[in-house]
Amino acid sequence: MKELINSLKGDKVIWAFVSLLALFSFMPVFSASSNLAYMRHGSGNAITYLLKHAVHIFIGFIIIYQIHKIPYHYFRGISRISLPIVWLLLVYTLVKGTVIEGANASRWIQIPFIGVSFQTSTLAAIVLYVYVARYLSKSRETQPTFQQSFIELWIPVFITLILILPANFSTAALIFAMVTMLTFIGKYPLKYIAIIIGMGLVSFAFFILVVKAFPNAFPNRVQTWEKRMGNYFNKDDNTKDPDEYYQIEKAKIAIASGGIYGLGPGKSVQKNFLPQSSSDFIFAIIVEEYGLFGALVILGLYMLLLFRFVIAAHKANSLFGKLVVVGLGFPIVFQALINMAVAVELLPVTGQTLPLISSGGSSIWMTCIAIGIILSVTKKEEEIAEQLAENEKREEALRKLIDKQLQDDEEENDESDPNQVKVNQMKSSIKNKIMEDNEDYSITENPIKIVSKK
Repeated sequence: MKELINSLKGDKVIWAFVSLLALFSFMPVFSASSNLAYMRHGSGNAITYLLKHAVHIFIGFIIIYQIHKIPYHYFRGISRISLPIVWLLLVYTLVKGTVIEGANASRWIQIPFIGVSFQTSTLAAIVLYVYVARYLSKSRETQPTFQQSFIELWIPVFITLILILPANFSTAALIFAMVTMLTFIGKYPLKYIAIIIGMGLVSFAFFILVVKAFPNAFPNRVQTWEKRMGNYFNKDDNTKDPDEYYQIEKAKIAIASGGIYGLGPGKSVQKNFLPQSSSDFIFAIIVEEYGLFGALVILGLYMLLLFRFVIAAHKANSLFGKLVVVGLGFPIVFQALINMAVAVELLPVTGQTLPLISSGGSSIWMTCIAIGIILSVTKKEEEIAEQLAENEKREEALRKLIDKQLQDDEEENDESDPNQVKVNQMKSSIKNKIMEDNEDYSITENPIKIVSKK
């Protein structure tokens, strides 16, 4: 075990927080999955779902371990190569993606041979963040014009968002917000950022008009957005859509039932009525079972993780490393905050999971890929620190060797000088005379008697 821990490179605090979140996830996932077990298998035995979640977590940590050993500067080229591949996957998802409960939310594709569902938008987000970080780190040296940056930076961003938006508005909005934040941190000109935000709003309005004009192109999606926004802003419970408001209503009941210390592990009641209780609304189950105390613990872990990401970005020795940590780390925490805000109705229903806690293989694995890249950046800082310490030791050893050689040279020069030889002989004779005199007296005698005898 000790050897395994010593083999882990990178920021150990990030490793610790990620491990704590993953370990805590087993309890709410096991509790919330009993509803799924009853609906699908006719029994409340959730052991199968617990084991499945354990496998997802185990594979996720293998992904973190393997990726964090890759030098992070390799991801510069990987992002350029992967971006067109991601676009093809997004197109395939729109055309052949899995439909979720008949709502035309084509967000998933089935991985051949292993039968695991995969959400392509999460992979697209990671690749896009690294690509933007690469461009910003490169453009700091050349200071391109708006036209140049629009072609190299914003066209790939808008292509990615256009392919995600029809099926997943919340993810597209989160990606656009994170890219905008990343460009601001990367000191992209503010006037250019303002222009891009304006273009984004106009493009989104145009998309809504197109969908309204051709409703068969993306059936139910805009209507779903409108219902969710209407339920959020409408304060009259009698006029809200009961089907759309059902989830948030049950989540609020669960949170209100939890109190300060909660009902206890596994004692949630609303898990039997709340859809997606083990994924999108798992935070409501956590509050119901562990109360306000448990909610604050989870929130505190995410805040500490955010603080550690800031420290890791500050310590990074290159601009690309700083932007990669910010671009991949901040969205994890912001997604967690969005999930919590939805559960308490601070935001409309979005469908964002709670990173590292909600069940679901692909969402866990994509988060682990991002964390692995971040740890790769922090590992480089450790390697630089170790190299500097080793260089200091070598310089110290070399300095001692040079001093010893100079001392030996001085002694040799002294012996070759005739006058110095005579001086050394005199010193030696005086030293021998003193030694002979000392042999005539015992060291135990009184010094005054010694002088009298002498």
